[in-house]
Amino acid sequence: MKKLLLFLFSLCTLSAAAQPNGFGGFQMPTVNLETSQQWKDVDYVGDGQTFHTCDIYLPKEMKDSYPVVIHIYGSAWFNNNGKGAADLGTIVKALLDNGFAVVCPNHRSSMDAKWPAQLHDIRAVIRFVRGEAAKYKFDTRFIATSGFSSGGHLASTAATTSGLKTAVVGTLTVDLEGALGSHTAEASTVDAACDWSGPVDLTDMDCGEHMQMGANSPEDMLLDSKLDREPDKYRSLSATNYVSKDTPPVIIFHGEKDNIVPCCQGKKFFELLKAAGVRTEATFVPEGGHGMGMYAEENLSKMVNFLKNIVNEKR
Repeated sequence: MKKLLLFLFSLCTLSAAAQPNGFGGFQMPTVNLETSQQWKDVDYVGDGQTFHTCDIYLPKEMKDSYPVVIHIYGSAWFNNNGKGAADLGTIVKALLDNGFAVVCPNHRSSMDAKWPAQLHDIRAVIRFVRGEAAKYKFDTRFIATSGFSSGGHLASTAATTSGLKTAVVGTLTVDLEGALGSHTAEASTVDAACDWSGPVDLTDMDCGEHMQMGANSPEDMLLDSKLDREPDKYRSLSATNYVSKDTPPVIIFHGEKDNIVPCCQGKKFFELLKAAGVRTEATFVPEGGHGMGMYAEENLSKMVNFLKNIVNEKR
């Protein structure tokens, strides 16, 4: 536990030091986004819980509707109220400036509920986007997920499980959908995903050098288990476990000097997607860390162009 607390402290310290360069994850300073409309603390489930609220941003240029990106904050699944720190000055700004509506949701932490509750939350957000499209000017012909770190994991898993209601993983039958909110008749499928530094294979977090988490890793706490005791739980948590030819397009960004989530996670994901015939791109930043040095304009442009190309093909 001491090492785990040190890990969380390190994330906070890094973010404070790196704010001028746009570090992802914990971002404390207020970011003023140029928008035509904003809604804060929208209850996407309807249960009055803070962890089931989202913020909605529409681009400054007014249109009848906008393609949508759901962007999820990183917190090692420990934070249930991080939507106000969801890479607003970097990823979210780039998306808004290029005509995407952005939804930044909260989700339950590992202290609130165990996996797959967090996926159920993101699925509920996707259904909410479809169910409330007219009110918020969402163009539901294109809905993508995006996220940093644990948010990248959730964004990626929402994509690789897209279209699946349940999955059999070894001895487990996993409910991937949940039944949250008032829009359960809506689809929870997505059209693309952006993975920024996400842990995507939780059975192999030691694939490269990274900070040791001590007796209990974040994924141990999310699953309330241990890999050597219940490996199927860790497979069920892994986006890589669900990759198939039906997975929607995924773009990956990972720093080769990431000492929190090793870069081999992103590289393995990229190779699996390619092998399955999935449309994918990847950028592995030689000097990039866990958020540090990742949000250069070149990378943000790659993300935007990847998504725009898919939007244009759907119109």
